[in-house]
Order: sequence, then structure tokens, then C-alpha cells
Amino acid sequence: MSPVSEAEWTAEFQFRASGQERGGGNLQLWYTKDGQSRVGTSSIYTVGQFDGFALVVDTHGGRGGTIRGFLNDGTTDYKSHGSVDSLAFGHCDYSYRNLGRPSVVRLKYTNSIFEVTVDDRPCFATTKVALPAGNTFGITAATPENPDSFEVFKFVLQSLDSGARPVGGTQQQPIFERSTNDGQINNAGALPRSITQEFVDLGARIQLINQASNNVIRELTNQGAKSDNRHGELLQKLATRDQVSALDARLQRMEQMLQAIQRDLEGKDYKDKFNQLQEALASSHLSLSESLHGTYNVITSSSPRMGFFITLIIVFQLLLAGSYIVYKRRRANMPKKFL
Repeated sequence: MSPVSEAEWTAEFQFRASGQERGGGNLQLWYTKDGQSRVGTSSIYTVGQFDGFALVVDTHGGRGGTIRGFLNDGTTDYKSHGSVDSLAFGHCDYSYRNLGRPSVVRLKYTNSIFEVTVDDRPCFATTKVALPAGNTFGITAATPENPDSFEVFKFVLQSLDSGARPVGGTQQQPIFERSTNDGQINNAGALPRSITQEFVDLGARIQLINQASNNVIRELTNQGAKSDNRHGELLQKLATRDQVSALDARLQRMEQMLQAIQRDLEGKDYKDKFNQLQEALASSHLSLSESLHGTYNVITSSSPRMGFFITLIIVFQLLLAGSYIVYKRRRANMPKKFL
């Protein structure tokens, strides 16, 4: 893109960012001197000593999204600086990811003010910024391992004196930024080539389908591993072939013994033996009853009479009582001696 010759201008920048839930990255709009050589494909964290202004769109601070402004006069090396985030002179919070629509950023620069608006809402403004004519606009982006997809739809530069001035070819078609090996996205000197919106949407859908397919494959792999573990546990609990053969042999022997007993019972008549056993039991019961009855009669006839023992006890107690009375009287009649 050719250098900007107007001293006062406005720029409209439309972009869209979409990606995974924890995706990330940053998008930079540069207005710098010698941007092709000094900025190249760098981001705000990897650029060196640039001269100009950078508008950064990222998820700094974990707020869901921010838009920040950075300035440099060519003396500060951002790449080696210990805290690049502290160099921002203005910012606002803006959740730009997965909105499903383009976000519109407008920059206005005059001799008295420099202001930035997002979706027609003020973002930040200052009266202490001086951006000389002769700088060029450019766009770069950087993505981490889980990248966001940044799409640039429109960039229009308008002079406050001479009206609208198109920049970088067709304005209404999206610009697809293709990643390089180091994660940077070109280009700061000129805008990349444009392709159709359908192709960009198709690429995003394919990425989502690949992610869903990977999740399904991972789940199937986990289920397969669980099934294998379950199968191994069942095999450990099952009996071995030798154990089954031994059990079958024991069952066959038991079956043969039962068949032999059944044949033995069928070949003999045990009715007479049961009748003889019943008669023997009845005879033994009768003899036992008669023996017990005779023994009871002998015991009762030879036992002593209880009346004789009772009379003997009474007589003995009376003799003891008489002896005690005689003893008491004799003692009472004995002479007393006093000392």
C-alpha cells in the first residue's frame, strides 16, 4: 500500500475472529514508517524498534478481549522489553471472539484528537498523539497452538478533506490470512490476497468437523480399551479346560453310580425284608414293655414304708426335748457359789 499523504484522516477496519473455546491469538493494525522492513510479519510482542502506531486486538488479561493502542518513536525495542503490555497508552474491553458478525473499528486522526471507536462505541481517545503523514497501513496476526481464525473484510481510508479513498484492492471481500511456520500471519507492508467468504466459512466448518471427529475417535479408543480390560477380567474368572474336564469326569462317575444303584434296586424285592423288620421291631417293643413293668413292681414291693420312718423321727425329737428339760431343772437346783 502506498504511504498516506493526508494529514487528517479516518480509517474503517472490519474483522471477525472465530475459534475454539480456549483459542487465542492477536491481530495488529499498523500505521508505521517503513513498515515492510521494520515490522514485516511481527506481532506487537516480537517487533523491534518501529516508528508509528499499532492497534492490537487480543485477549490480554483474560477479560474476554481487549483493544489497545501502542506508540513508538523508533527508540524502544518492543521485542526485548520486559513488559510490553505496560506500554499501551489507551485500551478498552471488547469481546470480539465468535460473535458471528464482523466487528467495525474506526480510527479518526486530526491535529487536535486521535480517537478509536468499536461498533460505534467510544473505545479510547487522546489529544497527545502526533502521527505524521507518509506512514503506511498494514495488518499482521499471530496465533498460538490453539489458533483463532482472523478474517479481515474491509479496510477503507478516508481523508477528511478529499473524501473516501479505497486501499488495497476490492474492499467488500474477506481477506484470508494464511499462517506461516512460526505462527505469524503476513503482511505489514500490503494486505494479502482476498478470497470468497464461502471458502473461509467452509475452512472453519472443516476445522470444527475435524475436531468433532477427533473427539469421537478418542472416545471410541477409550471404549475399546475398557472392553479389552473387561474381556481380560472375564477370562481370568473363567475355569480352565483341565478344570472343566475334571468336573465332567466326576459328574460321569456319579451318574454311573446312580444308574448302578437304580439297577440294583429294580432287580431285588425288599418287601419281605421290610415286613420281617417291622415284626422284629414290634416283638422287641412288647418284650421291653413287659420287662419294665415287672421291674417297677419289684421296686415298689421291696421299698420300706414311709410311716415307720416318720414315727421314728418324732420319737427321737421327743427324747431330745425330755433330756433338755431334765438338764435345765438339775442345773437350776444346784447350789450357787459367790466369790
